[in-house]
Amino acid sequence: MKEKVLIVDDEKGVVDMLKSYFEMCSFQVYTAYTGEEALKKAEELPDIVLLDINMPDMDGLTVCERIRNHISCPILFLTARVETIDKIKGFQAGADDYIVKPFDIDELGARVSAHLRRENRKQEQPVLRFYDDMVIDYSKREITVNGAGVVLSRKEFDIVELLSVHPGQVFDRERIYDIVWGLEGDGSSDTIMEHIRKIRSKFSAVSLHGYIETVWGVGYKWNG
Repeated sequence: MKEKVLIVDDEKGVVDMLKSYFEMCSFQVYTAYTGEEALKKAEELPDIVLLDINMPDMDGLTVCERIRNHISCPILFLTARVETIDKIKGFQAGADDYIVKPFDIDELGARVSAHLRRENRKQEQPVLRFYDDMVIDYSKREITVNGAGVVLSRKEFDIVELLSVHPGQVFDRERIYDIVWGLEGDGSSDTIMEHIRKIRSKFSAVSLHGYIETVWGVGYKWNG
């Protein structure tokens, strides 16, 4: 999917130049020539905004403040203003960077790429849960106990994930099988007993804590 850039400037020549450049770089480009138009185009949820400060109807500072309340993407000001106080006002309004006109378009492209990489890294933050001596990283599908890795099969990890994200909730074998195996399942719920046995064996080799508890006659639950 193409990354989306919103270009806002009342100078048509600037907009046309930037539009051509970012389309050449495989961006989906939205353009606006006024502050009001920029607010409307912001509804497209761009991945990054290039925003001129000096516009006749609504200046870029106001536009930035308005859209910053609703979107978290990087906002880069394009402006001829070079005073420190102007930069401070821009950052206070919610801007992430400040590009002074005239600018080198390749440097601008590099800055845009850097901001987008930073956003992607933020979105790839690990999903972690901490239980006694155990850490589960769901994004990497990794489990460590006292710093040592515990190697689970794909289905074993799926079972641990299901139980651990619903601590205290009891799942019977049939329910676990339906959720973990789904349409690809061609076995029976007895398979769950064997997988639970293997998971417990791997956990007990590195921890004294019994993380998967049997609720007799009902099923299993996570005991974090």
